[in-house]
Amino acid sequence: MRVSTIAALGATIGLAFLLQGCGDVSSDGTNYPETERISRGGTDAYDRSSTESVFGKGGIDIFGGNSDGEDGGGGGGTGVAVNSFLWRASLDTVSFMPLSAADPFGGVIITDWYSPPEAPNERFKLNVFILDRQLRADGLRVAVFKEQAAGGQWGPAPLDKKTAINIENRILERARELRVASTGGRG
Repeated sequence: MRVSTIAALGATIGLAFLLQGCGDVSSDGTNYPETERISRGGTDAYDRSSTESVFGKGGIDIFGGNSDGEDGGGGGGTGVAVNSFLWRASLDTVSFMPLSAADPFGGVIITDWYSPPEAPNERFKLNVFILDRQLRADGLRVAVFKEQAAGGQWGPAPLDKKTAINIENRILERARELRVASTGGRG
């Protein structure tokens, strides 16, 4: 047998198994138990009359539309699912640190370890979480990690509790500046 014949035979067998899995479906397209099943909340677990979605009210918007008029909530087809002013301000504020990951849909920015030139035996890492689509102070959280080198090994070091708050405040200030600049000073 040639290789192409073996590949075609394998594809045919795979397709047959795939179609067999679709064979046990009732006429209306569902295969749920007929009896009512009560969940912990006291409601029918199989009740499909609710229009709620896993993605929340209105479903998922891949392009981050702003149909409900929220401040900078990713409007204008930016593709950002969080507040665009907070997102840009966060990136601007932590731009001196190397980025490890940035997820505009989840609103998460993770930096890599950064050692300031004035203190080479210390290093810092930031995790920025944008929690809301509106420009609000409680829509932002920053986690700061600090390590010091001792004997060639990096280990956790004490950190002033105000450090994260100060970074959050800088991000919020920058977000407000971006918002004012985008509205032309009209609030």
